[in-house]
This record gives sequence, structure tokens and C-alpha cells, in this order.
Amino acid sequence: MKINYFVLRLMRHFMPESVARFLLKRRWIIRPGLESSDPFAAVEQYSAGLSAYGRSIKGKRVLVFGYGGRFAVGVELLRKGAAHVVLCDHFVLLDTERNLELLPDYAEYLIAETDGVKPRSEFITLLHGDIREESIQKQIAEVDYVLSTSVYEHLDDVDGITHALAKLTAPQGTHLHFVDLRDHYFKYPFEMLAYSEGVWRNLLNPTSNLNRYRLPSYKRIFEKYFSQVKISVLARQENEFKQASPRIRPEFLTGDLSVDSTTLIQIFSEVPI
Repeated sequence: MKINYFVLRLMRHFMPESVARFLLKRRWIIRPGLESSDPFAAVEQYSAGLSAYGRSIKGKRVLVFGYGGRFAVGVELLRKGAAHVVLCDHFVLLDTERNLELLPDYAEYLIAETDGVKPRSEFITLLHGDIREESIQKQIAEVDYVLSTSVYEHLDDVDGITHALAKLTAPQGTHLHFVDLRDHYFKYPFEMLAYSEGVWRNLLNPTSNLNRYRLPSYKRIFEKYFSQVKISVLARQENEFKQASPRIRPEFLTGDLSVDSTTLIQIFSEVPI
């Protein structure tokens, strides 16, 4: 057991969610996802990922799953040609200060208000709530693309949420997800795999939730809901994995080093079943 890891994970697990969100919004200690930290880089990543498969966002309805409270990723997708953007998040945590900074550069997509800024509904739909709920799904029409970055590893119901997103996707629609498989105590990328489910859930799992899914699990779930699934390995940490492997629990091991040491994947899926 790594004592420093265990102590810090205990603190993060029992930290009140309000404190965690306060730190996250101010970029203190807790790192935000790419949509929040660098939304323009996120859009470039999406554009490059889609382009590699001959896809373009031009003229498409795009859903950004887990947008992090910043409108920047939405307005930049619109500027690159998207017809409409749905910004979806389970929690309402609008980053008012940074959203205001988007004016006047993106005034065509935003409306200034006395206490902040809001999107123009003809261009952007805000969808806050549990995507699995029928009442939430009824608020939007089918989308052509569903995109996310460093969101899937935090989901508590990967199967159910993937199913819900697939139902919102047009018959020939596409998903592109970037998933970080590391322990988000990044110094030890595989440490979370050394603990039983009970210890992890009850003592160590951060309030942001790390589901500990590995590459084969994502492959199985996406193939359940899409006719075409291609998973690309974007990063491996073989040396770190070899060091940690004696302590990793067997349920997280396949015996294939190229699979087990994977730390970052891109999931491209099409044609929901």
C-alpha cells in the first residue's frame, strides 16, 4: 500500500462535493477536463478525430456530453460549421466569468444579460440533468454527433448512459469519445486497480467517481449499442504498468501488456443499433 496515496485518496473521497466543485471551478488542486481547461484544444481534437474517419461537423447537430459549464466549446463548434450544438451536463455549474469573456467575439451565438450571458436558443441548447431520464431526452431532437473528452471514466452507469446517448443519435450518427483510463492521481496511473471494489467504493473513490473500466469493458459496451466500433489506443504506460502489476487485482488484467498498460483511448462508433 502507498500510504501517501491512501491518505490523499481518503481526503478526496470524504471531501464535501461543494468544496470539490469550488476547487474545480478555480482550477485549484483538482484538474478540470479539456472542455473546461482548454475548450478550443478540445474542438481541435474533435475535428481531427472526425476528419481521420472522413467526417465533418459542418451542417451537423452536435451534442457535447459533459461540457463542464463553459460555452466556449459550443460556440467554437458553431464557428467551425456545426448547425446546432447541445451542451449536456448532469450538473448545472455554469462558469459565468469565463462565459462572459466570450463576448463580443461570439456575440452572434450569445446574449448578454445583467447577471451574465446565455446562449441563443437557435444555436445552442443547454441540457442539464440525467441523460437516462425520458423527460431529459424529450427536450432535444436527434443529433448527428455525440462528443466527449475525459467524461466516460467518471460515469457510474456506462452501459445505461451509452444506451441513452445511442437512442438520441441519428440512424447514421457518430460518437467520438476520448477516455482517460489512468488513476487521476496521475503520479500512480494504475494504483486504483490495486484495491477491492468495497475498499475503492467506500473509502478511496473520489466524489467525481472513477469507474475503473478498462479497454475491453468499453469495447463490449459500445459494440452492444453500435454496429460499427473502432477503438484506438492513444497512449500506453508500459513501464509504470510493469511496476504496478504485482499489486493489480486479477479482474483488471487480460494478460496482454498492450491492452493492460493502455491509459488513453479514442472510441469511434457509428450506426446505433
